[in-house]
Amino acid sequence: TPPARAASFDLRKELERFALLIAWALLIFVFAITLPDTFFTWRTFSTLFGSQAVLVVLALAVMVPLIAFDFDLSCSSVLVVTSMCIAVLNVRMDLDIGIAILAALALGAAAGAVNAFFILYFRIHSLIITLGLGTFLNGMTLWMSNANTVSGVDMALVEAVVITRFLGIPLAFYYGIVVALALWYFLAYTVAGRKLVFVGRGREVARLNGVKVDAVRAAALIASGVLSALAGVLYAGMSGSANPSSGLSLLLPAFAAVFLGATTIAPGRFNPLGTLLSVYFLITGITGLTMLGADAYVQSLFYGGALIIAVSLSQLVRKRQPQSFG
Repeated sequence: TPPARAASFDLRKELERFALLIAWALLIFVFAITLPDTFFTWRTFSTLFGSQAVLVVLALAVMVPLIAFDFDLSCSSVLVVTSMCIAVLNVRMDLDIGIAILAALALGAAAGAVNAFFILYFRIHSLIITLGLGTFLNGMTLWMSNANTVSGVDMALVEAVVITRFLGIPLAFYYGIVVALALWYFLAYTVAGRKLVFVGRGREVARLNGVKVDAVRAAALIASGVLSALAGVLYAGMSGSANPSSGLSLLLPAFAAVFLGATTIAPGRFNPLGTLLSVYFLITGITGLTMLGADAYVQSLFYGGALIIAVSLSQLVRKRQPQSFG
């Protein structure tokens, strides 16, 4: 009967939406059976949750322009240069940590604005501009730090990020949750958020319906810069220092999480809750494999393979429609 077919269809859709959550639960179950005394402990999960806030926020920074079909390959470079900005201003120039954080956020916004200007005014592909700016910022970071790690960041930031805990989990975890939920609300329930989604679905259609497409894309790139800078603030707070290169390796995991997130919660669309879930799914797999004795290279294998599989799955969800980033 028709009602039965409708019920079956709804069940399939719900399974599709939450397939990654189910896979995460199965992954935890497998590692819990295999490593009951080491993996399946609250200490492991509190560490797992508390250590990934930087990646969560960076992945969300990558996601925002992707919704409008713009790539931002400079996100990890913005993270590194802003964390170094905080360290240099606070440690070497003895400025208040609050001022240093504000300067870092302003630098992130400026990086996003530079990306937007060259992409939109000169009509150059976002891949080229953001790759170039990222490389420029890497050089700027090395210049600011003399290619050295700068340590000794104000303990007030460290306490606010990683030392202070709630339910045994560092506050950094909750910052990532708040940012993800705020983005979810923005995209789902605000006019500006709906315009961003509309632009991603079709720029010309959005333009013909009166949406200022370039303004929306510019805002997304600037927001990406600010979120990347926020990830830089968390990065500085996690370690109490800034390293001129270590944060650069987070770009690939961030893209893997965003594309994998597009297969869940809202299949076929980049979405913040799916991205959040994907980060913890991926890190759970890496943590479990590491505890089983896998070598260090498993992280690169896992993230690289996850990115390829995630992009392929997201295309299957989109019924293999050609992706246009023009």
